[in-house]
Amino acid sequence: MRIGIDFDNTIICYDKVFPAVAHQRGLVPEGWAGLKTELRDFLRSRAGGELAWQGLQGYVYGKGIGGAEIYPGVREFLASCRKAGASVYVVSHKTQFGHQDPDRVDLREAARGWLKGAGLVGTEDAALAAGNIYFEDTLPAKVERLASLKLDIFIDDLVDVFEQPHFPKTTRSILFTQARPPHPGHCEPLATWAEISRGVFAQ
Repeated sequence: MRIGIDFDNTIICYDKVFPAVAHQRGLVPEGWAGLKTELRDFLRSRAGGELAWQGLQGYVYGKGIGGAEIYPGVREFLASCRKAGASVYVVSHKTQFGHQDPDRVDLREAARGWLKGAGLVGTEDAALAAGNIYFEDTLPAKVERLASLKLDIFIDDLVDVFEQPHFPKTTRSILFTQARPPHPGHCEPLATWAEISRGVFAQ
């Protein structure tokens, strides 16, 4: 079995770090609470909010990535992949540098460093090989990459990926989401990694 997984908001969770940095930067009023998508919408509703959001993303995905967490159940899923002898690939749409980032931090290297720090690569029993991690500049390039890998399954939090016209029809589409339906008919919406494990390995 060949399994592909997205990185941002699928393996790595930014729900706590985004609001924390926004508070530090004074981008939200005291007492404001919300998750990443709510923060994005809040900032974009204000003057200059899009640039503020891009600057925030550039920092969190780069220098601030150490504050992000791994989604519960990812380690267990990868352990099951290893046990089953499955090949696992990370395929992510991630530019090398963030918008509005004066420090020009290499976001791809930051992501690789986070994966290594989380023990997901670089250890003897790691389920991920360093050579199986791909970062692409655009969404179409991401889909081209995952198509070239001839994956049996791809797991992503973005519907847009599965709706690309050249997304391979033979690849099972697992949408990692807690959003309410409707979802596209060809996507299989699962809300937790425990559900994904059960769906993939019939656990």
